[in-house]
Amino acid sequence: MIRLLVSVLVFVVNTIYRDRPYPRFYVLETVARVPYFSYLSVLHLYETLGFWRKADWLKVHFAESWNELHHLLIMESLGGAAFWGDRFLAKTTALVYYWIIVALYMISPRSAYHFMELVEEHAYSSYHKFLTDNETELKAQPAPEIAISYYRNGDLYLFDEFQTSHTPAERRPAIDNLYDVFVAIRDDEMEHVKTMVACQKSNAQLSFKSPHSLEAETVMLEKSAVGNSEVLSTQ
Repeated sequence: MIRLLVSVLVFVVNTIYRDRPYPRFYVLETVARVPYFSYLSVLHLYETLGFWRKADWLKVHFAESWNELHHLLIMESLGGAAFWGDRFLAKTTALVYYWIIVALYMISPRSAYHFMELVEEHAYSSYHKFLTDNETELKAQPAPEIAISYYRNGDLYLFDEFQTSHTPAERRPAIDNLYDVFVAIRDDEMEHVKTMVACQKSNAQLSFKSPHSLEAETVMLEKSAVGNSEVLSTQ
């Protein structure tokens, strides 16, 4: 079922938008952020009912949706949403997928995360091919202001928060032209893949932490180790 859902999405994107890259990416990004909304909705429901409270999951999934939002804003700035038919198809598909993933996440969270892993892998491959085919043209175009604001000049706390394979502030993409923007988006998609894989681990409910939470724990452990060393040295 998971592969069928992904295959339908890939078929629509690849067939209808074969020669229209920016509308294609607009549709892809509109749909790609929806599962994170689904995860957040179910997690908030569980917390409201007192089943379990996982603040780190909420933080990471919100950061992922925030990242996908800026991918979407970049595609809109490039004209990807100019045609009403593209907007209608993207939003209709997103609405359907939202409820499907809500139901799937309640039944099998691991399957819902696997769905998103496959979607993000497809997004990574799509952007990589686009970069390979259009490198010269993209390098000659300026970076959109929204991309500069998000990747370079904005508050990067949420940018760091969804990348569970990096420590905060470790990854800072260069944004000097449109090619750099698409490299950053492509690499973001792979970071989403890694985070989705981490969410599927058998011990994830106990071990999964956001990058900033892990950083804080590391600092606390280091301070504790220093304190213990000082105590031992005085004895």
